[in-house]
Amino acid sequence: MTQITTADLAIVGAGPTGLFATYYAGFRGLSVVVVDSLPELGGQITAMYPEKQILDVAGFPSVSGRDLVAGLVEQAASAEPAYLLSRTATGLSVDETGIGLDLDDGGRIEAGALLITAGIGTFAPRPLPAADGWVGRGVDFFVPSLAAYADSDVVVVGGGDSALDWAVHLEPVARSVTLVHRRDAFRGHERSVARLRASSARIITEAQVSELRAAADGGWLAEVDVVRAGEVETLAAQRLVAALGFIADLGPIQEWGIATDHRHVVVDEQMATSLPRVFAAGDVVEHPGKVRLIAVGFGEAATAVNNLVPVLRPGAHVFPGHSSEGS
Repeated sequence: MTQITTADLAIVGAGPTGLFATYYAGFRGLSVVVVDSLPELGGQITAMYPEKQILDVAGFPSVSGRDLVAGLVEQAASAEPAYLLSRTATGLSVDETGIGLDLDDGGRIEAGALLITAGIGTFAPRPLPAADGWVGRGVDFFVPSLAAYADSDVVVVGGGDSALDWAVHLEPVARSVTLVHRRDAFRGHERSVARLRASSARIITEAQVSELRAAADGGWLAEVDVVRAGEVETLAAQRLVAALGFIADLGPIQEWGIATDHRHVVVDEQMATSLPRVFAAGDVVEHPGKVRLIAVGFGEAATAVNNLVPVLRPGAHVFPGHSSEGS
């Protein structure tokens, strides 16, 4: 028999935006069920950046991904949500009474409304051609633990925020850190660039990694060749982090009849999608002036929840007042 889970609100995506939306929905008196294809709460942060320091969340000068997720999970617990992890939402049906969400394990969610907070959807790292076949032998696409790089010579490849941040975070842990970027300019935030330049990490720009070589036993990484202006330099390296970004895929969401734009869900100022009773927030959405920051996702989550409440409860106010107001 099909296992059916019911709630006022179904949330697809258990990353930071989804967790804050869960809390806020509980604050508005809604019951919540959250589904995510990953086995743990926290989305990409838990899967890829648990030790990364996050610098742009209000109220936290610096907070690790792990600690941020822990706080969000604790906050969301007040809503007493049902979590359906390691499950993917595959099909969506919408009518005048609510939504139905089919899951890949044969289960089904029935709710009054749906909020999509799926981040970038499913994701796969952009490959580094020279590193093909080296995963598990010294090459990583993200850094789950800084301690694993202690006393190693590390090469970080990339020019975005992740590459810059990993180089800065690894610099006090590793024996040496070298950042290799194929352009002269970086894509990361100005402060990240300044922190990198102020560190002891070596920076090689307008260069590419051309070859990796193993130690004498033929197993683990030992050397990396870097080509710049036609000249090859060989670097000692026991670890290489290919921080080249990720290829996003909305997966089944693209088949639900929701208006999208370049793999993002289009929303209006209420965070409503083109389908009734379906809202979206966070990195997955597109709207004029969109900025993809965790802090922005939190605001969008609150906006979405407040605007979907009157859909579920005609006559309810969009804005209930501040949480700090007395009864």
